[in-house]
Amino acid sequence: MAENPNNQQPNNAESEKFVIQNVYIKDVSFETPNSPQIFMEKWKPKLELEISNDIKQLNDELFEIVLNITSTVKIEEKTAFLVEIHQAGLFAIKGFPNDRMSYMLNAYCPNVLFPFARENVANLVIKGGFQPLWLSPINFDALYAQQLEKQKNQPTTTDTVN
Repeated sequence: MAENPNNQQPNNAESEKFVIQNVYIKDVSFETPNSPQIFMEKWKPKLELEISNDIKQLNDELFEIVLNITSTVKIEEKTAFLVEIHQAGLFAIKGFPNDRMSYMLNAYCPNVLFPFARENVANLVIKGGFQPLWLSPINFDALYAQQLEKQKNQPTTTDTVN
């Protein structure tokens, strides 16, 4: 292992900053459109899950990241419940190279927010009279890598001059 004679961090590590300023619910909704009849149905639920995130830069180093999760549970074709949460966070992030900054905003921050969203979804579902819905862990790193690969493989359009 090579030693750093002055025990100094590389310059880029000194200038990188990541701080969680706040984690909060920006919006939440819970619906049981077929209650109370749905409670009398045979319970063989089917889960539909939609996930996205929004990124808003507030100043040079402050970003609001919103993890949007919509979970719909159906019994056959009837919706048992629908829960939607916009779990948000304020993150101070600066000093990262562009590729790492993109990763921080699109994968790392959603990884931070997901456990909060997961717990809030479970609590809402319980309060709605159902068994808790424990969302499975999500690999945001893999989703980010897939998105990068998809962008890389998309043909770019170029204008040609004749």
